[in-house]
Amino acid sequence: MLTNPAQKYRPFAPIALPDRTWPSQVLTQPPIWLSTDLRDGNQALIEPMSVDQKLRLFELLVAIGFKEIEVAFPSASETDFCFVRRLIEENRVPADVEIQVLTQAREDLIRRTFESLAGARRAIVHVYNATAPVFRRVVFRHDPAETIALAVNAATLIRDLAAERPATQWRFQYSPEVFSQTELEFARDICNAVLAVWQPTRDRKAIINLPATVESATANVFADQVEWMHRHLAFRDCVDLSVHNHNDRGCAIAAAELGQMAGADRVEGCLFGNGERTGNVDIVTLALNLYTQGIHPGLDFSQINEVARTVEDCTQLPIHPRHPYVGDLVFTAFSGSHQDAIRKGFAARDSGDIWDMPYLPLDPADLGRSYASVVRVNSQSGKGGIAFLLERDYNLSLPRRLQIEFSQVVQRAMDATGKEMTAPMLWDLFEQEYLRANLPFKYVSHHWQDDESPSAISTTLECNDRILARQGSGNGPIDAFVDALALGVRVHSYEERAMGHGSDADAIALIEIAADWLEGTVHGVGIHGSIVTASLLAVLSAVNRGLATLSPAQRKQILPSE
Repeated sequence: MLTNPAQKYRPFAPIALPDRTWPSQVLTQPPIWLSTDLRDGNQALIEPMSVDQKLRLFELLVAIGFKEIEVAFPSASETDFCFVRRLIEENRVPADVEIQVLTQAREDLIRRTFESLAGARRAIVHVYNATAPVFRRVVFRHDPAETIALAVNAATLIRDLAAERPATQWRFQYSPEVFSQTELEFARDICNAVLAVWQPTRDRKAIINLPATVESATANVFADQVEWMHRHLAFRDCVDLSVHNHNDRGCAIAAAELGQMAGADRVEGCLFGNGERTGNVDIVTLALNLYTQGIHPGLDFSQINEVARTVEDCTQLPIHPRHPYVGDLVFTAFSGSHQDAIRKGFAARDSGDIWDMPYLPLDPADLGRSYASVVRVNSQSGKGGIAFLLERDYNLSLPRRLQIEFSQVVQRAMDATGKEMTAPMLWDLFEQEYLRANLPFKYVSHHWQDDESPSAISTTLECNDRILARQGSGNGPIDAFVDALALGVRVHSYEERAMGHGSDADAIALIEIAADWLEGTVHGVGIHGSIVTASLLAVLSAVNRGLATLSPAQRKQILPSE
C-alpha cells in the first residue's frame, strides 16, 4: 500500500516568473540537434556497444543528418577511447559534422579526453559537474563556492589545453548536472562563471546545456526554468542554449518542446528515447512532431523502418509496437469505426491534397511505410476495415449492404479462431462464401437472345447432380434468367464493375435478391470475363446462399422436382 506522499515527498516549488512569455510562443523552426545515442544511450545498455556497433550507428546518425554527435565518454572506457581514435584516424567524420565528447570536471579525465581528440578537425568538449543541493551536500560534500571553483578550474584547463592544439577547431560545452533540481540563481552563477573563462563569441559560440537529469516537475515548470536562464545568462548572444531532458515523469518530449518555446536553441537526446532510467528525450518523436506541423526537422526519417532496425540491432533494445511514429502498429487500425473513417478518408483524398486524414496524423508513406498495415482485421473490426483491405488488395469495392452482410461472415470466423485475419484470408473467405456457393445450383451454360423484346434466355444448370434446361424471358438477361429459374426471386439491387483495368479485366456482378421463402434479403457475387455470365453467376450465388438458410424440408418444397 502506498504511503502518505505528503509526509515523504517535497513538492517542487513553482518558479516566480509572472511575465513568462513561452506560453504564447509557436515553434517555427527545428532546434540544433545533438544525438547522445553513442554516449548516454550507450551507457544505459546492459551490454554497451562494441566499436563496430558504434561505428554502424554513427554512420546512421550522419546519414540522418545530425551535425553534432556526442560519440563517447573517452576517459571512462577504453572502448570509447578507441572509438574516438578510430573515427579520427580513419577520417570517418564528415567535414560538416562536429563530434562531441563528455568528461567530468577532473583534471586527469580532462587530459585523457584531449588525448582521445588528437588530430580531430572539429570537436566539442563537454564538461559537467553536479550542482543540485542534494548532490553538493550528500554526494560531493562541497559548499556552493567549492562547486563553482570545480567548474571554473575545469573550464580553465579545457581552455588552456585547447589553446595548445590550434589545429583543431574547438568548442566548449558546460552542463550543470541535475539543473532541474538546482536553485536558479546558483545555476546562473556557475554557468556565468564558466562563460567568463571561455569568453565565447558569435563566431565561436559556447554551449550551455540545461539537463533535466531527473525530471522533477511538470513540463511548464521546466519551461519556466529555461526562460529564466535564457534571460539571465551572460554572453547570451554568444551561447547556444541547450536542453537535455530525461523522461522520469513521462513528459520529456513536452518539456523539450516547451523548453524551445522558452528560449532553448538546441536539443540533446537519443533516436528512440534510450538513456538511463526511463531514457532521454526521443528525438524521432520530437522531430516528427515538428514535421506534422509543417516544419521540416532537418533530419531525414524517410526510411524509418531501416533506422529502427539498425538501432534495435546495435542496442539490442526492442522498439515498442505502439512507439509514436515508428512502432509496428502505430499506423494500424483494428477498431471498426476507425477503419471505416480511414477508408472514407482515402476514398475522398486526391493526390496533392493537404494531409487531412481521420486517425492518421502523418502520411505513413513519408516515413517509407506502406499502407499495407494501416487497416488490419480482428474480432474488434467492422465492415469498413474489411472493405478497405478487399478494395486495396483485390480491387473489390463492395456495396454498403454487402459490406454489412460479409462483415457478419467474417465476425463468425473471427469468433471461432480469435486470430487476426489478413487480406488473403479475407479474400479466401469471400470466395468461399460467395464465389464457391454452387450448391444446389451450378451454372453450366446459357444462350441469350437480345435481338427482340422481351429478351429470351436458354440456360443449362446442374441441380443436385441433375442437368436442368430452362428458358425464360424478361427485360434483360438477369430478368430473363430469374424468370427461367421460376423460384419467385425478386432482384432488390444490382451493380456491375470491372476488376482491374484494360480490355481483359474480369467483370464483377453484385446482386441482392428477395423471395417469399427468404427472411430479408441475401447477396450474391459473380466474377467472369463476360458481364452477362458474371450476372448469372451472381444470381445463382445469391439463390444458393439463400437456400442454405432453409431446412431440408423447406428446400425440397422450393427446388424443381423433375
